[in-house]
Amino acid sequence: MHSLAPHHANPQFQQYLAAASALTPNPLNVGGANNLASQLHSVSNLHGLPMGGDPWGTGAGTPLSLPMQHQHKLAQLEEEKIYSLITELTNPANREQALVELSKKREQYDDLALILWHSFGVMAALLQEIVSVYPLLVPPQLTGQISNRVCNALALLQCVASHSETRGLFLNAHIPLFLYPFLNTTSKTRPFEYLRLTSLGVIGALVKNDNPEVISFLLSTEIIPLCLRIMESGSELSKTVAIFIVQKILLDEMGLAYICATYERFYAVGTVLSNMVNQLVETQAVRLLKHVVRCYLRLSDNPRAREALRQWLPEPLRDATFSQVLKDDMVTKRCLAQLLVNLSDNVVTTN
Repeated sequence: MHSLAPHHANPQFQQYLAAASALTPNPLNVGGANNLASQLHSVSNLHGLPMGGDPWGTGAGTPLSLPMQHQHKLAQLEEEKIYSLITELTNPANREQALVELSKKREQYDDLALILWHSFGVMAALLQEIVSVYPLLVPPQLTGQISNRVCNALALLQCVASHSETRGLFLNAHIPLFLYPFLNTTSKTRPFEYLRLTSLGVIGALVKNDNPEVISFLLSTEIIPLCLRIMESGSELSKTVAIFIVQKILLDEMGLAYICATYERFYAVGTVLSNMVNQLVETQAVRLLKHVVRCYLRLSDNPRAREALRQWLPEPLRDATFSQVLKDDMVTKRCLAQLLVNLSDNVVTTN
């Protein structure tokens, strides 16, 4: 058996996914906090991010002092509005506004995924929104308004992908494949960046529940090379979601075995992780560093990968390069220490 050596448990995703979702409703409006730089700055603290304003109106909800009958009446009116908006999705003339309104309300209505999936013509309408922009991808001709509209459609697909009762149906219909052309784009303009980020959010919604069925499906597609490209050249937030997806695949036994099964797969993943470490020496982006360390730690669980990493683990992970950025992050420091222990020649492991 030849060497794989190349030639030269995660609660954070809810936060990242909330951040990606927060960018979705009307993200490309000009001015204010809706430009990309402001949006990315706003997610520096990813705890408890709102969905962007109060999509239900100016109040925080129905006052508790209202009589129960009035509360039920308001709830009924909101539900009727949801159904009306879903009906408008099948009307091309009214679809754009319906997408905007529904993308704002998806966090407040638990059964929205079920209604979207089972309503006649709705999923076909959402897919039509997606495929209609394929001709604008190469050469890059995507405008902010068109990207925003597609992102709102993708936000509703993310809702379907997140729901336990529709996730399997979503996979069986192979709907994630419709998003791959967006992940395969390389333009760094804002319309394309939002499109990639929102598409990653849909895939992230699938993997966050550690479902073997999801991992099996993704391994049958080219999601790993698509994520690797984004990990190397995307924005920091896109890189974060992309490496989370790869990490979740690695954490699955089937995923780890798949990536370590051949030299080519291991080399592809190892090369991108090594390049990310070199970039992190300059950027000191702690969120990305946490995921890089966890990916290496998980790879070290595989005997052949562990043997290769003993020789080819990037030097900045061996010395004190990141000691300052990790000084207050005991969890990642322990993961890095465990990685180095796993790669120690003096450690005897049984497999």
